[in-house]
Amino acid sequence: MSPSRSVPGDASLPKVPALSEPTVNVRAGWVAAVVLVNVGINAAFFGPLQVLLAQQAQALDPVNKEAILALVTGCGAAVSLVANPIFGAFSDRTTSRFGRRVPWVLGGAVLGVAALLGLAGAPNIAAMTILWCLVQTGCNGAVAAITATVPDRVPRAQRGRIGGLVGMGVTVGLVGGAVIAAVVAGFVAGYIVCAVALFLSVVPYVVNSHDARLDPADRPPFSWSRFVAGFYISPRQYPDFGWAWLTRFLVNLGNHIVTLYLFYFLQDAVGYPEPANGVLILTGLYAAMTIVTAVLGGRLSDRMGKRKPIVIASSAVIAAASLILAFFPTMTGAIIGALVLGIGFGAYLAVDFALLTEVLPTAADRGKDMGVINVANSLPQVLAPVIAGPLVLTAGGYLTLYVTSAVIGLLGAVFVVKIKSVA
Repeated sequence: MSPSRSVPGDASLPKVPALSEPTVNVRAGWVAAVVLVNVGINAAFFGPLQVLLAQQAQALDPVNKEAILALVTGCGAAVSLVANPIFGAFSDRTTSRFGRRVPWVLGGAVLGVAALLGLAGAPNIAAMTILWCLVQTGCNGAVAAITATVPDRVPRAQRGRIGGLVGMGVTVGLVGGAVIAAVVAGFVAGYIVCAVALFLSVVPYVVNSHDARLDPADRPPFSWSRFVAGFYISPRQYPDFGWAWLTRFLVNLGNHIVTLYLFYFLQDAVGYPEPANGVLILTGLYAAMTIVTAVLGGRLSDRMGKRKPIVIASSAVIAAASLILAFFPTMTGAIIGALVLGIGFGAYLAVDFALLTEVLPTAADRGKDMGVINVANSLPQVLAPVIAGPLVLTAGGYLTLYVTSAVIGLLGAVFVVKIKSVA
């Protein structure tokens, strides 16, 4: 894996700073700022998703709280599917003197902050739904831009380590959101704290991003037909991108199936007397291992100069965690499964992220293409309930559920071998 290898489609691009393949290692301050943005965004996502939206739905209508929560989160998930690639594409074309990505990181965060503060006082279900969709819009705009900064700025030989730190930031944000929701009294105060955390998290990046500016002369002419057509990336023309997207989708789908019904698994299959506390214990163990192996896996991948072996191995480890839950439905089995899942998913987050940045079709479309990749993260959240519900209710229960999850994850591991341009 040579750091100087050209990206498919880059040969015809003008050699300008914003579109050039990076060769200079990024500094610790820049990395810390990027990680902090990921922490803030994910805290703003998962604090509401894990607790605050459920509390608010119950406050608005205790009888129909489940239906309200499904409506609000479903609409938000649908928005996330389209917002990420669209804002990534707009950031690719931005010619601001502050750079291509900074305006979208800042603008997305400001919209997210405003919508979170609005949620704190939402008077009805319609307002709650609209405001959560605006949170998703703003935060996904920021995610699209900050994700694209890695292939913009980080040399290939450093991307495993940076991918590990970004994965660590995502996990810390997830846990931080849960802590905010658990510690702060009431959903109103919870939304306010999430909003403050989100805004503060982007300030260091906005101030010290050193984002390269795209000259208007280097921006291709705009047409709506070309803009819309650009979101389809032909797997025939860019097969490595297609396989990488598919493997990302499958592994994330398997992971979401594992975690979706964890509360009910502990309650009904394991018979754990306090399933809510059990979920907290398992989530903490999973998060701790994810953080450790994300950092270590990324560093190891950079040293080896290889991505695929670690992605394949970590995908197989994730599948093994599903099988542990399937065949050992006890609290001890659940704890071992959570640890194994964290070990696999942390290394996967880091190294697969680095791999993905190396199969992007063109430098001019990094934001849009990483946004398309992020659909592989969001779409499983929509599909997992559709798959998991029937399996638990009518097709064999949790044994079938977790075996199915393992098979899906193993398919993700198998298809990695189809990627040819990355070692």
